[in-house]
Amino acid sequence: MRWLGNRESENVEDNRGGGGVGGFALKGGVGTIIIALIYVFLGGNPQDVVNQVIAPQQTKSITRPADEERLASFTKVVLALTEDVWDSIYAANEDRYVKPKLELFTDQTQSGCGFASAATGPFYCPADQKVYIDLSFFKELTEKFQAPGEFAMTYVIAHEVGHHIQQLNGTSAKMQEMRNHLSEKEYNKESVKLELQADFLAGVWAHHANKLRKILEEGDIESALNAANAIGDDRLQQQSTGNIVPDAFTHGTSKQRMYWFKKGFDTGDITQGDTFQSLNQ
Repeated sequence: MRWLGNRESENVEDNRGGGGVGGFALKGGVGTIIIALIYVFLGGNPQDVVNQVIAPQQTKSITRPADEERLASFTKVVLALTEDVWDSIYAANEDRYVKPKLELFTDQTQSGCGFASAATGPFYCPADQKVYIDLSFFKELTEKFQAPGEFAMTYVIAHEVGHHIQQLNGTSAKMQEMRNHLSEKEYNKESVKLELQADFLAGVWAHHANKLRKILEEGDIESALNAANAIGDDRLQQQSTGNIVPDAFTHGTSKQRMYWFKKGFDTGDITQGDTFQSLNQ
């Protein structure tokens, strides 16, 4: 994938190596906190506590491996490419694209949708309109899921941004309403449609990103399709339990995920991604 030299998005919050509360790290443990509270109650200046007990996380100087920094830069560039493409698509429809934020974190984070760990994998939270990624997932994508390549990683980011598009057009709100009155089995079926549509939107983005920036190299689309195949519900269930339970599917089969991404890429037409209607037929 040709990404070097393209701009990096400014809508990235780099919280790698975090672990504080609300952007701050507490020094000294619980005993120190109790002493600080007593100090305030006895008339001390609260600012003294802020200066001595609570230190901004940003003051830490962290040296990270070069390969990790390259991944962070890559992620910022891909996010910028999604911004450029969706900006142009929305503008063509006389609308304005509201850009999502992306948070890079390590091990765990607190999102608008609740606590999440690296084991969750990359995800989009509609509540704060933010994509969350622990960069270690990309290593897992290569080693555990056998889906190497930069465009496999790009597909993952574009898929999560696809969920942001669904938030903007009201699809996510409809899904939330469904959750309140559908059984788990019925809701899982709707969830599959939501995820496959995000795959489709990732394909639409890839179509337009290549027209706009000529980013694709030989094998890139195959790399994305390989990733879609690797994280299909049927394949993941087979690998983890040896059994396939369709009623428990939430993202779609490998075949479905590849189909909808490829359809989005081949057509570049956002109107052809009504998975909710297509899968009801």
